[in-house]
Amino acid sequence: LLVTPKKSYTKTTYSKHWLRKHPNLYSDMPLTSPEQAFVSDITYLKTRAGTHYLSLVTDAYSRKIMGYHLSHDMMSENVVKALKMTLTNRITNHPAIHHSDRGLQYASSLYQKTLKKAGIKPSMTDGYDCYQNALAERINGILKQEFFIHTCNSFNELQKLVKESVAIYNGERPHLNLRMQTPNAVHKKACELTLTGSR
Repeated sequence: LLVTPKKSYTKTTYSKHWLRKHPNLYSDMPLTSPEQAFVSDITYLKTRAGTHYLSLVTDAYSRKIMGYHLSHDMMSENVVKALKMTLTNRITNHPAIHHSDRGLQYASSLYQKTLKKAGIKPSMTDGYDCYQNALAERINGILKQEFFIHTCNSFNELQKLVKESVAIYNGERPHLNLRMQTPNAVHKKACELTLTGSR
């Protein structure tokens, strides 16, 4: 009873690299509008065929998952696909930041070039404090605890589950912090107000 059980853990962040670590712009930012700040993270999902990686980009204001991509590895080429989906789904064009941990994928030239081209400033956690990216971690937890309950047999089966889960999370799951509204509802209404006010 005194022996601490070993936990199964797959590391998704490698931050001991030589690439530039950007300052934390997110910690003191007041969230006043949608698509003002995007938070990103990578989590692992297991199937009976192996371990796979889910990259997520979430709008911090509305909690809406704006982009996602499931892959067999954590290469920058795969992680950036979630960002590109976010840019495609984006409604507003006002200045924004992208906040993440110090992972190699986010610091890569490919990811940084995509952010720069979109006019989005990079922001990263200070050191190794996961609480500085708490919202992204929270989204991972919700998906794993409420949606990815059963183990899928294959990668293709998991892909379908991820797509369905994101749709339900965005469109049907209410959030206490959103006054029991869904991310889609908050995002749509706030974007409409933002666009109306900018005219």
